[in-house]
Amino acid sequence: MSAATPTPLVQVRGLQKYFPIRAGLLQRQVGAVRAVDGIDFDVYAGETLGIVGESGCGKSTTARLVTRLLDPTDGSIVWDGREIANLSRKQLKPLRREMQMIFQDPYSSLNPRKTVGSIIAEPFIIHGVESSEKTRKQRVQELMEQVGLNPEHYNRLPHQFSGGQRQRIGVARAIALKPKLIVADEPVSALDVSIQAQILNLLRDLQRELGLTIIFIAHDLSVVRHTCDRVAVMYLGKIVELASSDELYLHPRHPYTGALLSAVPVPDPRLARNKNRQVLGGDVPSPANPPAACRFHTRCSKFVEGHCNVEEPLLSPKEGGNIAACHYPLTDDEIARRVPTAAA
Repeated sequence: MSAATPTPLVQVRGLQKYFPIRAGLLQRQVGAVRAVDGIDFDVYAGETLGIVGESGCGKSTTARLVTRLLDPTDGSIVWDGREIANLSRKQLKPLRREMQMIFQDPYSSLNPRKTVGSIIAEPFIIHGVESSEKTRKQRVQELMEQVGLNPEHYNRLPHQFSGGQRQRIGVARAIALKPKLIVADEPVSALDVSIQAQILNLLRDLQRELGLTIIFIAHDLSVVRHTCDRVAVMYLGKIVELASSDELYLHPRHPYTGALLSAVPVPDPRLARNKNRQVLGGDVPSPANPPAACRFHTRCSKFVEGHCNVEEPLLSPKEGGNIAACHYPLTDDEIARRVPTAAA
């Protein structure tokens, strides 16, 4: 992966997204789902930042906020030195060329009535690039070849392609305008494992070739480890830990991160026997009514009454360089028991 520059391409501060809950005949607001509730992170040019967590933790909402497919409730999004959180659709249009998304489901993200050629050519038409139809077709066929598709299949419909091929179509559409940032929202979760590796290798090759910056949303921790430079762990709308990929996987400091990693299968039977798997108790609380202070305290093995449920922990540096939001981060002994590969 390319080295990160000291100036962030994207700076997110205090980002929030609340979805109103309405009830009654007049549909008055009676509450709100706090999908994203005050998160901070930076994304540096040329790097891949992974965002992981359980379903419903706010990963996909974060992706859509950064690309302004959703309007934030509050907070700041600075794109390449410019505040974009409050820009109108008209003001955002020139910036859309520089940030693109790859969606999770390759079956529903492509229009079934359009040919592959017209799907990939759509960004050119919307942004007034490659006005000549002949030039557009040539450019689209070049993109198809670049992502591993047969350019001769230009006039085929999406249903004539496999799931992996459809995701390649989505990748071609995303890189058509040579963006600076790609936000990949679980781009391989709907694919077979063997196809997942092909798409991940394609993204890595394109990143090197085009100098892309990538935000990679996923729930598969093994995929994220080998794809991302840094990883942010989300729980119930909050970032609870942020660290380099190796440091996070070998020395997680937040108990939630440790619990997630303890559930990852270990191929070595000897290490698997020595692994102390932690099963999280209870259910994930409702984002409409999250626990006070530390949101993880209702399921945490290190919970301390009168502290964890009273004072909210802030993201702060921990041993090893990780940043974690925890009053009582995991010790090295606890890490060795939960993640045996760290001690191997």
